[in-house]
Amino acid sequence: MNEPRKPRVAVVFGGRSSEHGISCVTAGSVLAAIDRERYDVVPVGIAADGRWVLEADDPARLAINGKDLPEVDGTRAMVAMLGAEGETDLVITRAAQVPEVIGEVDVVFPLLHGPWGEDGTLQGMLEMAGVRYVGSGVLASAVGMDKAFMKVVLAAAGLPVTPGTTVTRREWETDPAGVLARIEALGFPAFAKPARGGSSIGISKIHDAAEIGDCLELAFEHDPKVLVEQAMVGGREVECGVLGTRDGEPETSRPAEVRTGGDHEFYDFEAKYLADQQTEIDLPADLPPEVEQELRRLAVRAFDALSCEGLARVDFFVMPDHSLVINELNTMPGFTPTSMFPQMWAESGVDYATLVDRLLTLALERDTGLR
Repeated sequence: MNEPRKPRVAVVFGGRSSEHGISCVTAGSVLAAIDRERYDVVPVGIAADGRWVLEADDPARLAINGKDLPEVDGTRAMVAMLGAEGETDLVITRAAQVPEVIGEVDVVFPLLHGPWGEDGTLQGMLEMAGVRYVGSGVLASAVGMDKAFMKVVLAAAGLPVTPGTTVTRREWETDPAGVLARIEALGFPAFAKPARGGSSIGISKIHDAAEIGDCLELAFEHDPKVLVEQAMVGGREVECGVLGTRDGEPETSRPAEVRTGGDHEFYDFEAKYLADQQTEIDLPADLPPEVEQELRRLAVRAFDALSCEGLARVDFFVMPDHSLVINELNTMPGFTPTSMFPQMWAESGVDYATLVDRLLTLALERDTGLR
């Protein structure tokens, strides 16, 4: 008798956003961790120009080299083995077309960060094709990507969020005085960030009114919509991982605190991914038991408020009086073994390989269509 076919997993990574390189690093870690005794794996890269490429199954190629991030090479033909009898196929197509290989898999693990992948666009394509995938659906992904709308939804659910204001490029060009007045009303320091970005790319700290213009322009390089938020002075940056379940309430990890050092004023891109020994992590975070319990409860409420599925990381500020403020929710957090989300789950008793398997199992079990 023939053995049952193993589920085939397409690991999709790269993409058109400024987080292309981090997505590739994440994919390398996941490819190395997937149990090949349980799954057949098809790596699918999306080049920075939008081309889809059937990538080589080579996790080592997707590692950070010093400060150089890997990338999907859309100009080079990539050939991978498909099927049990050794046939080969090559998939190179534009993002507007569904690659043939996607229709031949049982589940997609989308490891795209930022717009054109994490924001519901890829999820919508998979929903149209009736293909199961890891993580949140179209709505939660879109709202989770747009931090301005995320704050609206979280606040409507009664959750505490950082005070802020949204600025579009058009507003800045047509009514700079009004924009300046709104930002100055928040007080200083403040932070300007692309509303639909991630990995702290394009974020800067506004120390006083004289810096507003430059900070907005930096953020506008990545997104014509910018979120300016009041700095939570004295707040500790504490994160919590959330995992969905097939039935019942989502589960939460032990929280972790991030403390930046050296010449990093805040948890910026370099501090997250490239700085050696300048970022310290307390895992678990040193919190009174009742504060940790409340933080984990609010993390589940935020997860549910956005209708998240699969996984999310919820970032908080723990203020000096132990009150809690939600900074943001990330529906596809960094997923390398050294990223915060896997580290928090490892501290909670779920190692990296088990975490990957659990997410794939959950995705394979859930229904396609409206849920």
